[in-house]
Amino acid sequence: MKRYEIVIIGGGPAGLAAAVAAYDEGVRSILILERDRELGGILNQCIHNGFGLHTFKEELTGPEYAQRYVNMVLVRGIEYRLNTMVLEISPEKHIRAVSREDGLIEIEAGAIILAMGCRERSRGALNIPGYRPAGIYSAGTAQRLVNMEGFLPGREVVILGSGDIGLIMARRMTLEGAKVKVVAEIMPFSGGLKRNIVQCLDDYGIPLKLSHTVVNIEGKERVEGVTIAAVDENLKPIPGTEEHYPCDTLLLSVGLIPENELSRGMGVCINPVTNGPVVNESLATCISGVFAAGNVLHVHDLVDYVSEEAAAAGKNAARYVARALEENPRHEIPLLPQNGVRYTVPYSVDPSLLQETLTVRFRVGAEYRNCFVSVYFDDERMVHKKRPILAPGEMEQVTLQKAWFLERPNLKAVSVMVEEA
Repeated sequence: MKRYEIVIIGGGPAGLAAAVAAYDEGVRSILILERDRELGGILNQCIHNGFGLHTFKEELTGPEYAQRYVNMVLVRGIEYRLNTMVLEISPEKHIRAVSREDGLIEIEAGAIILAMGCRERSRGALNIPGYRPAGIYSAGTAQRLVNMEGFLPGREVVILGSGDIGLIMARRMTLEGAKVKVVAEIMPFSGGLKRNIVQCLDDYGIPLKLSHTVVNIEGKERVEGVTIAAVDENLKPIPGTEEHYPCDTLLLSVGLIPENELSRGMGVCINPVTNGPVVNESLATCISGVFAAGNVLHVHDLVDYVSEEAAAAGKNAARYVARALEENPRHEIPLLPQNGVRYTVPYSVDPSLLQETLTVRFRVGAEYRNCFVSVYFDDERMVHKKRPILAPGEMEQVTLQKAWFLERPNLKAVSVMVEEA
């Protein structure tokens, strides 16, 4: 059994950034395990621009952004294995994986960074009536077919769900000559970034119908049409509001789920709201020496934040294997999401282990206008940031100072909330 100081599960943007950061902290025994045939993860099929504005101060496509980090890995000589599927990880950080070249592999790790990303929610989770004809794709699968494999899934398209991938594919299918007839969204607000609604739907005259869902799929061999209907406040279809659209393709963009089967299998504590690991200020999970970052932790909207978060995980994993993160009893202060905030990352803080600042990321559960994001240390308000609009589709963040914690040694809890203006 070969041993590495740090093993990173996933060679996408999170895994690459974590590896580079760990190397720059002095760790040389690093291994990246990637199940795909190349490094870069999902970015390889995201050929649109808009990446890298925060990280590189320039606008890049997904493959360009990924290649920047791939080059950093190659220059540093960090070891990686492609076409390698991790089967299981034990709480003692023993990894079993399989690859076509090497067969079954067993690896021992000093620390593990979980960076497996996320997957799309499938049709099976939606309970849409109808047969199972050809022509139903997740938006991400259609994106890969068009951008990497050179196939056009269909000519007349309806999209269910207004997540960012669905919005981007509405534009992409239009540019490839398909007719996108409508984007239906069951919620009363879009799940994607505002800029994607404008650039991908409004600029191409594609209608977005909020509070609508698909109630029937027609066709046995191939999709022949779909029926959508308005929904009430309980998300139930309203009789008499049905609209029929002839089409040959239905794309589903109905949410992303962190890929955490390996995490659950090894006993990592999972937050039921995010479906990602519960982590502290060091991005460490409840298992000693196991860290998590990127979309496996919670779904991000900007890859720049994925890289930033993963770099922090890489540095902390390096500190762990160097014994700089001592496993002393923690002085745990919980971060409590309240009043419209669904969750926070991290979920708890030990002030003695903080850097000078701590970035807390979160999402809200509904749309809010002309409101404030507030942070309370017990009953004392420390942050009161005016926001013209908050939406579930956009991740928010606040910055906390280490000094605030040290000045309050009896602090019991930190609350993050939305307050009306």
